[in-house]
Amino acid sequence: MKPFRKNLAIAIDGGGIKGVMCTKALSMMEDSLGYPLHTRVGLVSGTSTGSIIAAALASGLDAKTINQLYLDLGNEIFHKSIRTLLWPLFTYRYPNQPLEKALAKYLGGQMITDLWKANHSIDIVITTYDMVENRTRFIKPYKDKYENWPVVKAVLASAAAPTYFPAIEGRYVDGGVGSYGNPCYLAAYEIKFGLKWELEETTLISLGTGRDPNTIKPGEVNHFTPLRYLDPILGAFQISAADQQVDLVAKLFEGLDFRRFQVDLERVLAMDDPANIPELIRYGEQLGQMILNDDCDRAMNFIPDMIPQPAGIARQVLATKSTSRRQKSKSGSPRASRSRTSAKSARARRTR
Repeated sequence: MKPFRKNLAIAIDGGGIKGVMCTKALSMMEDSLGYPLHTRVGLVSGTSTGSIIAAALASGLDAKTINQLYLDLGNEIFHKSIRTLLWPLFTYRYPNQPLEKALAKYLGGQMITDLWKANHSIDIVITTYDMVENRTRFIKPYKDKYENWPVVKAVLASAAAPTYFPAIEGRYVDGGVGSYGNPCYLAAYEIKFGLKWELEETTLISLGTGRDPNTIKPGEVNHFTPLRYLDPILGAFQISAADQQVDLVAKLFEGLDFRRFQVDLERVLAMDDPANIPELIRYGEQLGQMILNDDCDRAMNFIPDMIPQPAGIARQVLATKSTSRRQKSKSGSPRASRSRTSAKSARARRTR
C-alpha cells in the first residue's frame, strides 16, 4: 500500500449489511498500518451503512470494533417477522429501534458538532434525502442548521432506506436516494472547497460495497412484468451513479491521490440478509487485499470514445501541426536564436 499523503479522507458507499465487507477491509488496513484510522483521518464521508462506519470512525472507534458491531447486530437489526414477510402491506419492513439502540451504545449521545470540536477534530459529511423539500441534505458538523442534530439522528436519517426502515421525523430517508449512494465526489468537493486542503497533499480512499453481476439474459426483458422491472432499474440507477461519481473525481480533481476500491460480486446479495455475513467477510478480505495491493477499481480508468474526424479535417490538422513544428524549428530553437543574436552583435560592432 502506497503511503498516504499529509491529509487523509475516507468515503464509504451505502449497502446495508454489505457494510461488513468495508469494515473488514478497514480492519486489514489498520493491521497493516499499525494504528487505528481515526487517529490519522481528517475527513470521513458516508451514505446509509457508510454513514454508520463514517460516524463510528469520527467518534474514535477502531475498525475491528465497528466490524464486530455489524457481526453482533446484523440479526437483531434485520430480524425477520410477519412485517418483513408481508412488507408490501406495511410502510416498512424493520423497526429502527434496534439500530438506534446500538448506535446510542457505540456512538453515545454526542451532537454532530462535537466531532468538529474534539481534540482531534474530524470533518464528516453524511447524506440524507429530504422528501419534504425533495433534495439531498449534506449533514456537516460545522453547519449551524445541524448543530442540534445528535450523531445518532444523522446516521438514522442517512440509513432509512425506503420500504426497509421508517423515515426519520416523517421526511428524512436514505442518502442513497438520488446520486450519492457513493459519496466520493462529496468527499472530494469537501476537500477542495470546504477544508481547502491542497489536492497534491491529500489522499482520498473510496470503498464500495460490491458491484452486482449481470444476471439478465438477452430477450428476458420482453417477459418482465411491471414489478419485475423494479429491481434492475433501481440497480442500474445505483450502479451508474456510483461509477459516475468515481469518474467525476478522477477527471475533475487533478492532483488528488484518489483510490477507489470495489469488488465484483458473484451473485446478487440482499442488503438485509445477515445469513450472507460469512460470504461478505470473504469479499471484505478481497477488498482489503486490493487496498493493500493498490489494485484500484476499473471505473477510475474510463476513457471516453474520441469523436472521429472527417479525413479532410484530419489531414488539415496534421498539416497545421507539421507547419507549426517547422516554424518552431526555424524561429524557436536555441541554435537559431543564438545565430540571430550573433548576427545582430556583428552588425552592431561594424556600426560602432
